[in-house]
Amino acid sequence: MDEAALREVMIAALVEIDARGLNRGSSGNLSHRFDEGMLITPTGMGAGEIAADDLVWLGFDGSVRGRLKPSSEWHFHAALYRARPELNAVVHTHASHATALACLRRELPAFHYMVAIAGGDNVRCAPYRLFGTQALSDEVVRAMHERRACLLATHGAVSAGATLREAMKVMIELDSLCQSYLAALAVGEPAILDAAEMAEVIAKFRGYGQGPVAADGG
Repeated sequence: MDEAALREVMIAALVEIDARGLNRGSSGNLSHRFDEGMLITPTGMGAGEIAADDLVWLGFDGSVRGRLKPSSEWHFHAALYRARPELNAVVHTHASHATALACLRRELPAFHYMVAIAGGDNVRCAPYRLFGTQALSDEVVRAMHERRACLLATHGAVSAGATLREAMKVMIELDSLCQSYLAALAVGEPAILDAAEMAEVIAKFRGYGQGPVAADGG
C-alpha cells in the first residue's frame, strides 16, 4: 500500500473507532508502521478534525515529517514497533469498559475463551505511569509481551496487529469482553479457564477463519 492509500485507510479506521464509541473527542490515537518509521495521528484533535495529510510520519531515527505535532503517546507506539517486528499497527483507546477495568487496575483473566484473541490466557494491566513518558512505554512493552493487547492502569487500552484491521478487531473484542467481565463481577467471581484449556483455544484459533479452500470444496 502506498502512503496516500495508507493515510486514507487510517482516517477511515479513526472515524470507525469514534463511531463505535471507543474514543471520544481527542482521546486515543492510532499508528501504522511505514517506511522505517510510522504514521501516527496528531495530538489534541478529534476524529472529525483530522484529514489524511494531518497524519505525522515519525522515523525510528527521530526524524519527523508533518506540519502538526504527533500524538503525545508516540513513545509507546515506537517502542512496540521496535520490540515487535511482526506488528504493523497499534490502536490506543479510552473505550469505556476496558477503561473501567483498567481503573480497577485488574487484568482481564480467561473468564471467556475469546480472551485468547489477544494472544494468551489473559490481558495484562500495565502499572500506571504518566501518559506520554518513557516509563509508560516500558510498561506497555512489558505488558504486551506475547500479547496483542493490554490495559493501562487508570488510563485505557492498547491493541496491535499485523494489520490495522486486526488491531481494531482485537480492540473491539477487548472492550466487549471487559463489559461482560464487569457484568459477571457484579454477581460474583466468574469461573476461569485453566492454562491447558486456553492452550487448546489458542491452538484452534491458529487455524480458524477463511483459509484456502481445497480443490474438492472441503
